[in-house]
Amino acid sequence: AMHEGHIVSAQELTVLLQSLFTQNSRNLVLFLQDRLSVDDFTYLSESYGNKNPFQNEILQSSPSSLVLPAVDCEATRYLLSFLQESGDWKLTNVTNLNVSQLEVNASEGNLLVVQLQSLVSGLKEISTLEAIAENDKIIREVTMALQEKGINFSVIYTAVRPSRISRRTDVVAELRRQLMATEEEDGLSYPPLNMTTGNYTCILFYASNFSLKANSSVFIDLTNATFVTQNVDISDSECSDSNTTLSLKYTKPVNGISSLEIRFLMTNKFYEGSARQWSTLDSVEIIQDGEKFAKFNVSVISAPAEYSFHCQLVGTNNLYPARLVPDNSEAKNWDVFISRLQIQGFNIENNQFSYASDCTGFFTPGIWMGLVTSVILLWILTYGIHMIMQLTTNSRFDDPKGPALSVPQTE
Repeated sequence: AMHEGHIVSAQELTVLLQSLFTQNSRNLVLFLQDRLSVDDFTYLSESYGNKNPFQNEILQSSPSSLVLPAVDCEATRYLLSFLQESGDWKLTNVTNLNVSQLEVNASEGNLLVVQLQSLVSGLKEISTLEAIAENDKIIREVTMALQEKGINFSVIYTAVRPSRISRRTDVVAELRRQLMATEEEDGLSYPPLNMTTGNYTCILFYASNFSLKANSSVFIDLTNATFVTQNVDISDSECSDSNTTLSLKYTKPVNGISSLEIRFLMTNKFYEGSARQWSTLDSVEIIQDGEKFAKFNVSVISAPAEYSFHCQLVGTNNLYPARLVPDNSEAKNWDVFISRLQIQGFNIENNQFSYASDCTGFFTPGIWMGLVTSVILLWILTYGIHMIMQLTTNSRFDDPKGPALSVPQTE
């Protein structure tokens, strides 16, 4: 039992998981979600009444169980690599699985890694509810399939980062925009994807959420496959002083798509107007099954060649600060959502992002509205003061005992 407020460290988690490697059952199923907190279980189950997304009773029906309310992000970040090093496992990555095709050889150790649906940030709470309900359904289907086959197994259900973060009150006053170039944020729980050529890194790529939607119906979450398990092929990426291409290849990301390749094409040019080198993300390409080719032109994604580029929201939505504009008819079938994008393709030092040039300008629409309103109010105040200063008193007054005062119009 863990007391409230205790955060399990990486060393403590290692000790707690030792029983998984000493027991007779050598089958381990890791259900990995992008974000999850213990508060989600009470908040989502109580707020929606009969729509409780957690219908699976595997925790209550298991012979033994362990619930850790809070685990250090450092521990969960390297959980998969720790499990692989701790036993002679046959690793199987499962995404959008068909349970009937699940094959497990009980005579040897098996480590099944199930990538659950991402809880996309920025959507309504009911969408989060539906996503967790779908993940709970996947957990139930996998565990029931293994039970029907008479296979003994252990289950770990966790996430790579928390969904709710409590900031300390003593540092609230010091909060500011922090990128990976300076300090690691609380929500950051995995390193960026890096492409190396020889002994140096030539491409760094990071996103807190990297998702696609095909034909407005098929949702593809590539976040975990790209950054956590790194189940992605980047061997076709190319680097040079003037052109860089980041190629991400995925095998069977979802049912119905056998292969998917995403390319980020960047250039490094000298611009006379600024008298310096600038790196620019010119286009993004999506190739499905080696045949369907979609191309997007990119707007607003550029930075000095010595800097990295950062943007909170990048995608096909018209409201995003940095947009991907369809360049052909096939591109109109795709929706792209990337949150907290940071990318650098040139002049990388010490395998770290350089200072980030953000897509948000210094003068946002809110700032302009404030300035215009202030100018209007200042003009009204100035005009009022000017009118008050023009007021004058009469130089002559009517005497009731004397003749009537006659004031010519000229005066």
